[in-house]
Amino acid sequence: MHATIYKIAPATLWREAETKGVFEGAPIDHADGFIHFSTRDQAIETARRHFAGQSDLLLVAIDAGQLGEKLVFEPSRGGDLFPHLYAPLPLSAVKWVKDLPLGDGGEHRFPDMEP
Repeated sequence: MHATIYKIAPATLWREAETKGVFEGAPIDHADGFIHFSTRDQAIETARRHFAGQSDLLLVAIDAGQLGEKLVFEPSRGGDLFPHLYAPLPLSAVKWVKDLPLGDGGEHRFPDMEP
């Protein structure tokens, strides 16, 4: 079984990608030159640091094994290895898309995530 990686995306941006058949990234991805992803263990912290208080988000699970050599795990400032995709994301690699709502305390409520 291939590893699953995750993308947190604004719903409107993701829906546009669904009509195109490919996700080309969010503004931060364009600025950095790659699409940012998180592992299962990194996703909650990513939401807290980069999407605090934002509603209308989706959590997208991607089969990392379908992305080939354009997917690179690189160290972040804290030393953790984060998955970065140096190409558009083909939607054929998407396993599922789920809502990522805000809870009463302002933290995102994550859906069940597969390993």
